[in-house]
Amino acid sequence: MGVERVGVSLEPDLLAKFDRLIKNQKYTSRSEAIRDLIRKALIESEIEKRRGNVIGTLTIVYDHTVSGVAKKLQNLQHAHLSEILSTLHIHIDKKRCLEVIIVSGSMQNVKKLADSIKAIKGVKQGELVVTKALF
Repeated sequence: MGVERVGVSLEPDLLAKFDRLIKNQKYTSRSEAIRDLIRKALIESEIEKRRGNVIGTLTIVYDHTVSGVAKKLQNLQHAHLSEILSTLHIHIDKKRCLEVIIVSGSMQNVKKLADSIKAIKGVKQGELVVTKALF
């Protein structure tokens, strides 16, 4: 696979900040850092268009003492076996639990599942992070 060279013009302050960033992130070259930024932008663009399959995590924190929350979460997860690959459950303290749900499928289905879970009474926080399943 070949590569093509391109030129980029940057203001000195912007380049200095970029160089500090890539040094802190342990990149060996500007080119690799720029390639990663381009890949990320392309993936995010595809995800925003809700095209294709994604894979990722839904991380939630919930209060298990809220009436019915655990049962609602369990029922919803069982209803979405095709989107849920695995879950990890951690007890934060006497009231709160953290779950990391590994999800896969069409962006529309994964987003719908995440929104349904985050809307359950007792779920205090939820964040869906996805990437393209194939790129």
